[in-house]
Amino acid sequence: MIRLVLVLALCSPAAVSAQSVAERLNDYPTEVRADYVFGCMASNGQNRESLRKCSCSIDEIAAILPYDKYVEAETVLSLRLTGGERMAIFNSSAMADGIVAELRRAQAEAEVVCFF
Repeated sequence: MIRLVLVLALCSPAAVSAQSVAERLNDYPTEVRADYVFGCMASNGQNRESLRKCSCSIDEIAAILPYDKYVEAETVLSLRLTGGERMAIFNSSAMADGIVAELRRAQAEAEVVCFF
């Protein structure tokens, strides 16, 4: 009987929803989070306060934007820097602009939460 209650509790929509949120918040690999924080600190100062704000920022971005969307946006931004005729589609594509816009919105929200 106790096992049945436990199984039902773990399978409830609230438990599944909480698990999905937890998985989504932790789907950014540590290396990616650290890389973001290093870049952020390079732009905002190499001190303890910047470390706190930049760590907060990537956590907020991770809460807003799933990791696969983050990777897509970072890829588009990287390809835009590459230049050349073959990469021109990434500079003028509405789809690419939308992908980057999602990241920019997440970054703006993270900045409001973490830096002000």
